Amino acid sequence: MSSFVETKALEHLTKSPVEFVEYNKSQLSRIYPKGTRVDSSNFMPQLFWNAGCQLVALNYQTIDLSMQLNLFMYEYNGRSGYRLKPEFMRRPDKHFDPFTENTVDGIVANTLSVKVISGQFLSERRVGVYVEVEMFGLPVDTRRKALKTKTSQNNNAINPVWDEEPIIFKKVILPTLASLRIAAFEEGGKFIGHRIIPVSAVRPGYRYIGLRNEKNQSLVLPAVFVYIEVKDYVPDTFADVIEALSNPIRYVNLLEQRSKQLAALTLEDGEEETQTEDEVESSVERKNDLRPTPLENGLSPTSGPSGHTPIATTPKASAANQQTATTDVPVCTIETLQQSKVYQKEQRRQFKELKELVRRHQKKTSELLREFNNKYKKTARQRSKSRKKKENVSELCMFPPLTEVDSEKEERLQQLREEQHQQLLALRQEQYYSQKYLQREHIKTVKRLSSLAEESHNAQMKKLKDICDK
Repeated sequence: MSSFVETKALEHLTKSPVEFVEYNKSQLSRIYPKGTRVDSSNFMPQLFWNAGCQLVALNYQTIDLSMQLNLFMYEYNGRSGYRLKPEFMRRPDKHFDPFTENTVDGIVANTLSVKVISGQFLSERRVGVYVEVEMFGLPVDTRRKALKTKTSQNNNAINPVWDEEPIIFKKVILPTLASLRIAAFEEGGKFIGHRIIPVSAVRPGYRYIGLRNEKNQSLVLPAVFVYIEVKDYVPDTFADVIEALSNPIRYVNLLEQRSKQLAALTLEDGEEETQTEDEVESSVERKNDLRPTPLENGLSPTSGPSGHTPIATTPKASAANQQTATTDVPVCTIETLQQSKVYQKEQRRQFKELKELVRRHQKKTSELLREFNNKYKKTARQRSKSRKKKENVSELCMFPPLTEVDSEKEERLQQLREEQHQQLLALRQEQYYSQKYLQREHIKTVKRLSSLAEESHNAQMKKLKDICDK
């Protein structure tokens, strides 16, 4: 085991963080306060927990924020005094950088949202109170005083209500080492109580959080009412896809609304007039065909089974009359229905919608490619100009040319390529979902065929009834 003063340990952590973590996989390290802390103050232990240090010594006689974090650290394991380090800090085949800003292999980053709604019995004095929300963890996860509510009105400390906008911790890279602190203060800054909860132990929903004092002892009445959301982190690039998968009905309704708005904007005047006239004609014909026939002799034309004519109800009907009736009524097949004017018009409209959708997305793609092509050419032109200037300077000064500008331009070009790739991917996904929705809507044309068949059936039944009456 090796003992490090906090300054020396901080130097190792700053200069060689990955090697320090590797050292703590096979060796014990003890960190103790520096000798100049004559006031018995404490350093922040979270720094060395992030590096896997096993023994982080603190001045127990000073109950400050560092000591409070230490008390919470061993609260959720039955206060046994031992906690197992995360797996990537123990396995020799894993390497971890405490200053990383990217997700760790095997660890799913979280998105945490906290909304402070109200408080209960925070203080017995008539004084304004407020609540602060903080996050401790890796340097990229740590956010001090991320949220500070307004001071309660009318010096209300019994049941203050804030109901403000929630604070969102967009990306918590390492939830196993992160902790959430909710603290209540009086208007002058006097501490009332707080609660520190590991992010991995946070439960979503509406929660009453009982506060504790500086020594982590439970207070009887003070509590804070909050609403918490905990989700897996999703990059902004795939946010639309995840939202569509989580709520497909809302996404389909949104696409339908957009398609109607686009159709209203892109529809020409001539097409709109012809479409309205055709719709009026088809509705009039449909009403005439679907008009119910009057009942005669107490018999309904639809009382018999489909495919059989009701002309056999009169005793005078002979076989010859039945044969004449069946030969006078033509058979309506599916091919005949598909050749009807209404169905053909529906098919043309669907083909036009798909074609218009493809054309719009092709136009967007070409505009996007043209825009990025211009940016790429401009950046390449600037790069070539800067390279020529450096070559001239290097010839005069007899020094090799610098490569800093080249690296910056190369990074800019790479950034442009990645941005173009992401936008093209988003455009393709939008086209795919839009086209899929249109195709799903076009399947409903089968209902049009069934309605046409029903109309034809009613017409045939009417004709057969007229023949029977004659």
